[in-house]
Amino acid sequence: MESRYLMRGEKVSLRLITDEDTDLIVKWRNNPRVRDNFVYREVFTPESHREWMNTKVAKGEVVQLIICDNRQIDPDTQELTPVGSVYFRDIDEDNKTAEYGIFIGEDDAIGKGFGNETALLATTYAREQMGLKKLILRAFTDNTPAIKSYENAGFVKIQDLPKVQCSDGQKSDMILMEKVL
Repeated sequence: MESRYLMRGEKVSLRLITDEDTDLIVKWRNNPRVRDNFVYREVFTPESHREWMNTKVAKGEVVQLIICDNRQIDPDTQELTPVGSVYFRDIDEDNKTAEYGIFIGEDDAIGKGFGNETALLATTYAREQMGLKKLILRAFTDNTPAIKSYENAGFVKIQDLPKVQCSDGQKSDMILMEKVL
């Protein structure tokens, strides 16, 4: 089991996403709690997720990892139970930068510190394994728990992004944050 996990913390371990995670990703991204914290708010389908996997992940434009709870073993797979995902997109190999994103998909995994530990593990992975020097992220200003988690991981606010239009037509204020690795 250990060899599948790229990073291991006290609470969570990170592994690469696989096609077998499609149903979970679709379920998680269609959860209103998760969807409402993304600019892209369209309904996810297995087909749209597989297209993402084929056009972005498989081509190395995105590195996406699954967050697994170290304390729970899935009875079907005998592996750590997946609870969310973290990813690096818009990877710029020349400037060694990427955009960071994370979501905890399982409702019962909220408030357990998984996001905080994942942010620390994932930024270490970005620096040590991907050779990145800087990460950026966007967060809605009303998503206080996420912003606190990002600050805990060393991200700092660098810009206000007023009235960002989401795919559903809603406009919400965001902030841009960065972390030098």
